Amino acid sequence: MKAASAAVATRILGLDPGLRVTGFGVIDQLGSQLRYVASGCIRSGEGELPARLKTLLDGVREIVATYAPDQVAVEKVFVNVNPQSTLLLGQARGAVICGAVACELPVHEYTALQVKQAVVGYGKANKEQVQHMVQRLLALEASPGTDAADALACAICHAHGAHGPLGALGGSRRAGRIRTTR
Repeated sequence: MKAASAAVATRILGLDPGLRVTGFGVIDQLGSQLRYVASGCIRSGEGELPARLKTLLDGVREIVATYAPDQVAVEKVFVNVNPQSTLLLGQARGAVICGAVACELPVHEYTALQVKQAVVGYGKANKEQVQHMVQRLLALEASPGTDAADALACAICHAHGAHGPLGALGGSRRAGRIRTTR
């Protein structure tokens, strides 16, 4: 007699770090199926940098406590023309990663190029294209805001990447494209 195997969904938290606004998106992955759970933004407001970073850290911890993700996908920082902006963005990114790590969650990182390639099929897609594809892939009634869409796209990229179902099937990445070897 065969033992019944219950499929278990993996909950993925996607984060798009920013000092003023950090987008978050939560999806469930069951095999190749993706289901929208929640999305939104953590707003750090104005004021001193340490207090703003604490707001981001606490915000991630609250999201983790609320939605109980199994894994976290974070967009990597790109280099700005302005070194000060890049430094501030890196500090915001560090705060959200620390928030996830403090909750003992595995954190996976993806470049904007990888995220766009995985979601849109074109690494230089614009924000509207990402929003549209996130809406379609998750069967949303309306397009999410840009920060939430970027975070959801990061979660989708992770679901479809090496740690997702295609990776489990022996998939590989080449030049940002996912190829199955089966």
